[in-house]
Amino acid sequence: MRSGRGRAQSTPARHQRHAPLHPGAWWLWSLGLGTAATRTTNPLLLALLMAAAGYVVATHRSPSPWARSYTAFAKLAAAVLLIRLAFTVALGSPVPGTHVLLTLPEVPLPDWVQGIRLGGAVTAEALLFAGYNGLKLAALLICVGAANALASPARLLKSLPGALYETGVAVVVALTFAPHLVADVQRLRAARRLRGRPDRGVRGLLQVGLPVLEGALERSVALAAAMDARGYGRTADVPAPVRRTTTALTLGGLLGVCAGTYGLLTAEGGTYGLPVLLAGVAAALAGLRLGGRRSPRTRYRPEPWGVSAWLVAGSGAAVAALLTLASVSDPDALHPGVVPLVAPTLPLWPAAALLPALLPAFVVPRKSPNPEEPS
Repeated sequence: MRSGRGRAQSTPARHQRHAPLHPGAWWLWSLGLGTAATRTTNPLLLALLMAAAGYVVATHRSPSPWARSYTAFAKLAAAVLLIRLAFTVALGSPVPGTHVLLTLPEVPLPDWVQGIRLGGAVTAEALLFAGYNGLKLAALLICVGAANALASPARLLKSLPGALYETGVAVVVALTFAPHLVADVQRLRAARRLRGRPDRGVRGLLQVGLPVLEGALERSVALAAAMDARGYGRTADVPAPVRRTTTALTLGGLLGVCAGTYGLLTAEGGTYGLPVLLAGVAAALAGLRLGGRRSPRTRYRPEPWGVSAWLVAGSGAAVAALLTLASVSDPDALHPGVVPLVAPTLPLWPAAALLPALLPAFVVPRKSPNPEEPS
């Protein structure tokens, strides 16, 4: 009996020691990198940022189906960049330029569509400006794809507070759409190759699309049944004063966050911006805490938030803060001009500020993943 109790008592400790990183830490890290990507249009810095995210994904991605979505996000980022350039070639750009690369036949348009043209001269300045902005959006998609590949959606949902559980279910279902879609397409294409049938081209796409749609509908029905069996949407009885206090704290906190953020972004509100923002965050967190009483939930083996999670989340926040500071102190280096046409340069200390993005690759232990982890 003593040995049995010892085994029972050591199981939670073993789970705490070998538990993977908290999924919220991966999302905070990726959101920090995405915030840093919005502060610059320098292609060299954006390339370094995407390389750092890709390296961390390559070293810590598991073979689970939801982890394969990073390739799909990378392809989507490349498609967004190409579409941005194609729109600039076809519709023109307001950026003036003197280096004409080619001249397309221009279609005359009526006077009520001033500012839009079809065809005409395509300049290097316009293409470069479009490429800078398209690359920034591509970097954002890469950061979101990294979070999808590293953080298990099921574990992330389990870590949410009770007040956000129902909203979290909707968000997790939306986030897992792309991973499940990629897994279904890969599975069906492999099955068609084994049967000697074409899996590429228009014909292969049409014959794969219908089974993918059927699988998505079946998954939706199964998800709805599982949610109903688990009592999704049912709330506990909470006294009216508690409900009113929760509503006041949540709404007041959100208004405080908006007012504080506005104060930080304006020169006049620099004195009151930070206190109002902190008070709004505190009120919103208190409202969420009280709101959790309406959604009674139990957690089996709650996700531990250890030192590695703090380091990963802090590295993303550090990259975002340093790039934001660099964009204020040296905006020309982070936003290279295109008129006149000059090659972008790599600023040294903003590039060094991206180094903390690689910290998760060294502080998070590389553990053989569990292939049966729920997705």
